[in-house]
Amino acid sequence: MTYILAIDQGTTSSRAIVFDSAMKIVATGQQEFPQHFPNSGWVEHDPSDIWNSTVAVCREAVAGIDVAQIAAIGITNQRETTLIWNRETGEPIHNAIVWQDRRTSAICQDLKAAGHEATVTERTGLLLDPYFSGTKVKWILDHVDGARDMARAGKLIFGTVDSYLIWKMTGGARHVTDATNAARTMLYNIGKGEWDTEICGLLDIPMEMLPEVLDSAAEFGICGADLIGADVPILGVAGDQQAATVGQACFGPGMLKSTYGTGCFALLNTGADMVRSDNRLLTTIAYQLDGKPTYALEGSIFIAGAVVQWLRDGLGLIGDAKETQVMAEAADTTQPLYLVPAFTGLGAPYWDADCRGAIFGLTRGSGPNEFARAALESVAYQTRDLYEAMKADWAGGADAVLRVDGGMSGSDWTMQNLADTLGAPVDRPEVLETTALGAAWLAGMKAGVYPDQAGFAKGWMLERRFEPSMAEDTRAKAYAGWKDAIARTLSR
Repeated sequence: MTYILAIDQGTTSSRAIVFDSAMKIVATGQQEFPQHFPNSGWVEHDPSDIWNSTVAVCREAVAGIDVAQIAAIGITNQRETTLIWNRETGEPIHNAIVWQDRRTSAICQDLKAAGHEATVTERTGLLLDPYFSGTKVKWILDHVDGARDMARAGKLIFGTVDSYLIWKMTGGARHVTDATNAARTMLYNIGKGEWDTEICGLLDIPMEMLPEVLDSAAEFGICGADLIGADVPILGVAGDQQAATVGQACFGPGMLKSTYGTGCFALLNTGADMVRSDNRLLTTIAYQLDGKPTYALEGSIFIAGAVVQWLRDGLGLIGDAKETQVMAEAADTTQPLYLVPAFTGLGAPYWDADCRGAIFGLTRGSGPNEFARAALESVAYQTRDLYEAMKADWAGGADAVLRVDGGMSGSDWTMQNLADTLGAPVDRPEVLETTALGAAWLAGMKAGVYPDQAGFAKGWMLERRFEPSMAEDTRAKAYAGWKDAIARTLSR
């Protein structure tokens, strides 16, 4: 038996999954780690928590197998989260600044006011927003004593989480990333396939800090035996949403997937066409193989599954996420609530870093059930915002079917509500671990263990299709209520 180890380093937990030669899951490990919120809108991770939890889950996952039979490792990771560490000691100089963090809003506003957004968007496909890594790097260099001088001297290096893990796994031998992660930094020219010297200069980021950019399936380095007991090549890397796109076999232009984790991210494959959005979506790299990027339109929602965590940890209304489905079903539909979960601002298509969450429609009859329903409905409404923008942007026409994955996709009520809100079918695959599967396939394909794209796509299996059943006038009225709530929430 030959195995592939997939590492899925996420925002709230690290996971490791062992797949066999038939791409079936044989073992898993998972560990949550702390989130740190030092100021309003700030989100950080302790880099040691990222690394230690990754080590722990890898060892847990491989405990019952012969590690000599692991052919390759694939890595998928929370994107945009930013780390800077000492090239000589390997020690980070600051906590990791998480993708959700909004502390660089003022930097972005200053750059916009100076007229730089058009250049940034043209070259990177991104908007000037605190979401992306570039301004996070600038902030750390600006606020850690001596950091910029050390960076100019070549003593500090920057990486997203994949780069940091690879550096640690290879004992500091490799400072690399893949094209999908590079494309999320706001420092990478996605048309030319290289770091952009002008944008780096604009942010005063020394080029010496940046990792080498490779294909999504490439030789990233050798993971040392001290991690799991054997030397294993790292052969696949992709940011989590791109890995999910691969795992859903969305290889054809017009295919669309949406992943429901901490946030929600919808990607529409546009093939070799680098489509520019008129609706404030992102142009990004879906994956890159054999030196050829495949592009996508992406809509990013900052709060999806995290709204359920808020019900549990912030309000104490639930003890477990699974309770929300029963509560939503029991809610009084004559007393609808609209919950806009702008806890860290709003992502696509609004891109308002300064607005904050709000609830509309409260009455004396509003209770935990209504809150639970509104929380789940907010995910569907935000997805429709993205869906409408993609249909307007993509001349080829978005696929009429949405493929879904991630933790929330396991809720039948939530997925039926999603289909009703979109007015389109929603397909849930047999394998919900599509993010890890995508990373595993990239590594396994490179290792010669797994089939090519066509063979992999043939193996994609549908578990259930959710067909819309809501009357059109009901759907339109509900969505109009959502748009009104958004208009009342936006900061401008």
